[in-house]
Amino acid sequence: MTNAPRVLLVEDDAAIRRLFHAALTRAGYRASQVGTAREAMTLVDIERPDAVLLDLGLPDRDGLELVQLIKARGDMVVLVVSARSETEEEVAALDLGADDYITKPFDTEELLARIRTALRHRRGGTSASEQLEAGPVTIDLARRRVKRAGEEVHLTPKEFGVLAELARHPDRVISHTQLLRNVWGPAQEDHVEYLRIVIRALRHKLEADPAQPRLIVNELGIGYRLASEAG
Repeated sequence: MTNAPRVLLVEDDAAIRRLFHAALTRAGYRASQVGTAREAMTLVDIERPDAVLLDLGLPDRDGLELVQLIKARGDMVVLVVSARSETEEEVAALDLGADDYITKPFDTEELLARIRTALRHRRGGTSASEQLEAGPVTIDLARRRVKRAGEEVHLTPKEFGVLAELARHPDRVISHTQLLRNVWGPAQEDHVEYLRIVIRALRHKLEADPAQPRLIVNELGIGYRLASEAG
């Protein structure tokens, strides 16, 4: 247990908190639990958890405000767990740096799987010197080369830019705004049509069936994610 990942659960509902805490403990995590934003930030500074499960409906502060504060403290995974199902809330959380967004109600096994995935990416996160393989596609970020089934694929600068942003965070949803800001610049972050054109081109070049994409997956109204285990 000494080397087990430390998880901080921030949830104002005591019953839900006990349920999640028991599940995390059974799964082998070192779990702590708090019910307020103030307590959360105190434990973030003291315990330096590997992951934070963050409810948005806290009594003393909106959970969205905590996302940026926690991410600024260091390399911690933040998974938002919320009853708020509005697309705008999810986009806001992801734009602020959340690694995932899970809407209540959900299965406990799903939650544990999301935590495992997020922590795995944190430990072995893709760096500019690494290659990422997603199904038949290999992405070499350092050399700016992409191959499909061993054959090199020519991408335009914008196409590679979008693919690289997705590849740096495999299996994580990257919002439209974040992709546009990082590839086109802040002045273009409202032009979602630019992104759609590039995604369409990438799918035609990389997907086995562009009409049924399995590599670059659309999260409706939110953004896109690169499926690292695409078939």
